[in-house]
Amino acid sequence: MDFGLVLQTDPPASKVVELMQRAEDNGFTYGWTFDSAVLWQEPFVIYSQILAGTSRLTVGPMVTNPGTRTWEVTASTFATLNDMFGNRTVCGIGRGDSAMRVAGRAPNTLARISEAMKVIRALGSGQEADLGGTVIRFPWIKEGAELPVWMAAYGPKALKMTGEEADGFILQLSDLYLTEYMVKAVKDAAVAAGRDPGDVKICVAAPAYVTDDDSPEALAHARDQCRWFGGMVGNHVADLVSKYGAHSSQVPEELTDYIKAREGYDYSHHGRSDNPDTAFVPDEIVDRFCVIGPVEKHIEKLNALRALGVDQFAVYDMHDAREKVIDAYGTTVIPAVNG
Repeated sequence: MDFGLVLQTDPPASKVVELMQRAEDNGFTYGWTFDSAVLWQEPFVIYSQILAGTSRLTVGPMVTNPGTRTWEVTASTFATLNDMFGNRTVCGIGRGDSAMRVAGRAPNTLARISEAMKVIRALGSGQEADLGGTVIRFPWIKEGAELPVWMAAYGPKALKMTGEEADGFILQLSDLYLTEYMVKAVKDAAVAAGRDPGDVKICVAAPAYVTDDDSPEALAHARDQCRWFGGMVGNHVADLVSKYGAHSSQVPEELTDYIKAREGYDYSHHGRSDNPDTAFVPDEIVDRFCVIGPVEKHIEKLNALRALGVDQFAVYDMHDAREKVIDAYGTTVIPAVNG
């Protein structure tokens, strides 16, 4: 199993680079960041420094979207990084939650994501793409260029499209039931589209918090540090409930039930452990969606995820123990899971 580290690009950028270097030293192979131009610093600038300061890490956004950047610029940025450092980028893409809403726009449609994925992948790989009547190709790309595009999804139509079109599936939660359910939906869609389901990489991304023991006090603190994640996922779940209803057969209640007490969301606290808009998230959801507890619990859950077909676990490292988690994974968790 591959392991990734997910960070926000808070200043100073040097700290983001330092944590990514620490992750590589501890056996992580992917480095991901948020991509929301108003809330955080520009990730692609920081990627160049991460790539220059590491030798094996693959980097990319979790996730960008087709609405805040023109598609040829997105593709050119990835292709430039790959030309400079080898094929060491991946384009994670989705509808755009914070990036679009903070700028006063609605998240992108699936049709727009589908079109953007095709254009960005083609251009980033040195092929031609149609920009709505104008066919272009980057003349400077060398032979052998690659740009995989991985799609973030929760709802039935997005899962189907991921299986049909994407190179990878990003699932932002680590609940075992929902992982099994959604991975199956993606793989079944790939088979129905005539694809090899093994060609769609599966990445589960969730906060991980390592405690010294499983005492009530330690677990309570870990839950409070990771509760923000249920609020972030709740934004996407609220969209699904709005579209399909609270008790739709198309969306598992194991995903939707917990947002009944959700009242609103302030993006100024997006992805932060002190987010005041996540009090509605119960402990059960934190335990299901995140990976918390002593290292033995992490190893147990990650082995269960791997058995469900997960190729990568990406650690959201937004809490008060960032270095501790990276080091614990490097010394104990990763060797145990991959040994």
